[in-house]
Amino acid sequence: MSFNASTAPRRTRRQKVFAVLPTLLTLCNAACGFGAITIAAKIGPERIGDPEILVTAASLIFLAMLFDMLDGSAARLTNQTSDFGAQLDSLCDAISFGVAPGFILLQLANPDHQLLAKAALTFPPRLLWAIAVLFMACAILRLARFNVESDEEDSHEFFSGLPSPAAAGVVASFPIGIRELNRTLSPLGPESLLSSYLLPTLAIVLPLITLCAAMLMVSRVRYAHVFNQMIRGRRSRIQILQIVFAMVLVFVVREMALPVLFCFFAFSSPLRALWQRYRKPAAPTVTVNPDTDAA
Repeated sequence: MSFNASTAPRRTRRQKVFAVLPTLLTLCNAACGFGAITIAAKIGPERIGDPEILVTAASLIFLAMLFDMLDGSAARLTNQTSDFGAQLDSLCDAISFGVAPGFILLQLANPDHQLLAKAALTFPPRLLWAIAVLFMACAILRLARFNVESDEEDSHEFFSGLPSPAAAGVVASFPIGIRELNRTLSPLGPESLLSSYLLPTLAIVLPLITLCAAMLMVSRVRYAHVFNQMIRGRRSRIQILQIVFAMVLVFVVREMALPVLFCFFAFSSPLRALWQRYRKPAAPTVTVNPDTDAA
């Protein structure tokens, strides 16, 4: 068997380059999460009522989701999957999808920052802080459980519990949707019915939605892996209808479609599970044989 010594080091260097690529993508995920935190921290006494800051921070979380999808695909394509990569991915996800969304919630729902309309009933700052900490803790627990329970033979078509990127998307989608909502409501004036009730309602509903998303992360509710199912071509008729509905919604309401779509993904599965669990079973049908009855 012949051996070419000149080509062996070249192949080794190429393998090392391929091995570094998934790691760099994973670290870009963490960099986006850290950037989202630092940008959201600019909101303060000098930058009150500036929603563009949180929009930029939320956009970085969505960019982190993109890197989170690419690093796993790159690792599988280059045959560089390892336990080190799995642990590194979870550590970076804890920053981007645990800490950063919780901090964005604190900045968005804080009544002192005036990013939402003034409401008669608001959450106390300590309660908001507790919800943000709980969201972060549940995201870390969700990632640790995923590392323990997943194996190489898993098809990854379904998740047990709400995935942490989807939960982060629920929170991060609201600053973007609220910016579009403000653009829509601005011609109506601050005294309009929608302006007087919709934004103050969001100031109360958003922390509750975040709390529910945190609980769903550590639940056992079954969630579909949308990305894998779409890539592998296993699309049912219902999934095609959902894609068409999402496209129409984005076309009609534009950025306001983001919180609607993420909340639909987060809460449709538990609502469907509750419906299937508590719905009344159909009454058994009894077939009557006319010959036996006549006898």
